[in-house]
Amino acid sequence: MRGHDAIADEARRMLIPADARPGRADRWATDLSGLSRSHVQRLIAEGRLSADGVAVKANAIVRPGTVLELRIPPPAPAEPEGEPGLPLTVVYQDDDLLIVDKPAGQVVHPSAGHAGGTLVNALLGRGAELAPGGIAGVQRPGIVHRLDRDTSGLLMVARNDAAQLSLQAQLKARRVKKTYLALVQGSVAAATGRIEAPIGRDPGRRTRMAVTPNGRPSITGYRVRERFPGWTLLELDLVTGRTHQIRVHLEAIGHPVAGDPMYGSGTSRRGPAGLERLFLHSWRLELTSPSTGRLIRAEAPLPAGLEDVLANLRSRR
Repeated sequence: MRGHDAIADEARRMLIPADARPGRADRWATDLSGLSRSHVQRLIAEGRLSADGVAVKANAIVRPGTVLELRIPPPAPAEPEGEPGLPLTVVYQDDDLLIVDKPAGQVVHPSAGHAGGTLVNALLGRGAELAPGGIAGVQRPGIVHRLDRDTSGLLMVARNDAAQLSLQAQLKARRVKKTYLALVQGSVAAATGRIEAPIGRDPGRRTRMAVTPNGRPSITGYRVRERFPGWTLLELDLVTGRTHQIRVHLEAIGHPVAGDPMYGSGTSRRGPAGLERLFLHSWRLELTSPSTGRLIRAEAPLPAGLEDVLANLRSRR
C-alpha cells in the first residue's frame, strides 16, 4: 500500500456563479465543494484554499466569477477501523447479509471529513464479517446502498462478495422495495400519488440536488398515512435511488420534509413542536435472499423522538 504522503492531493476547482453575491471564502468553499464547513475550515487553516491562484483565509470576501481551488488530501487511514463503542442495532442477519437500523446523525461509511464514527466503523467494532472492500471500495466494505446522515432506519450490508453482487443486481433491477416514513409540511391533497421528475445537481448551489431538465430519471410513490393540521405523514416508495431523492421530490411538489435544513424553508425547516431532526425514516425493506431466493422483509419502528412528535400532533387535533 502506498504511504499517505505518496498520494497526491485532490485539487477541486470551483467557480463562484456570476449572479451570486460576495461572501466569505469558507462559506463559498463549503457550498461548492460538498464538504462540511468544519472540514473546509481545517483545510483553509492548512493553507489549502486559493482564490484566483492566491491563498486566502476563511474570512476573506470573494466575489462572483472568482475561481476557488481547494486542495484536499487523501483520506487516512485507507482502511476503516472498528470502533466498539458506537451504537448499532441489527434487525436481521444471516450468512449473506445484515439489515441494520441506522440512527440519525450517523454517516454510513468513511469519507472526506468523516474518517470515523460511521456505521462501517460500528460494524467492524462489533466484529461483523463484511464483504471485502474490493467491490464497493476499501472504505465501504459490504455497503450496497446508503442513507443520508440525518435519515434513520434500515440499511442492507453484504457479508460476502456473492451477496454483495446479488444485492447490487436487485437494486439495479428495482427488485428491492424500500419504504420510508416522512412528515411533510401542508395537507397532501391526493391519498396516493407518484412523483416522476429528473434529479441532478442544483446549478445554483452544488451541495444541493434539484429537479432539473437534464437530471437522472427519478420516481417516488407515496400514500397518505395520517393527517394533522398543517402536516401530513406519508409512506413513500423509493423506486429509484437518487441522492436526496425523497427530500427533493417532496419539496418540488410543495410539501418539504419537516426538519430538513437544506430543502424547504421557514416553517418546514423548524418542523412541528418538539422536532429536533429530519423527519425521514427508512421503515421497511423487502428483498430476495441471495442464497435461498426467499423473501426477506424487515421493519424498523419510528425512533422515540419522532413518535413523540406525532403524539403531540395527535393531541392537538
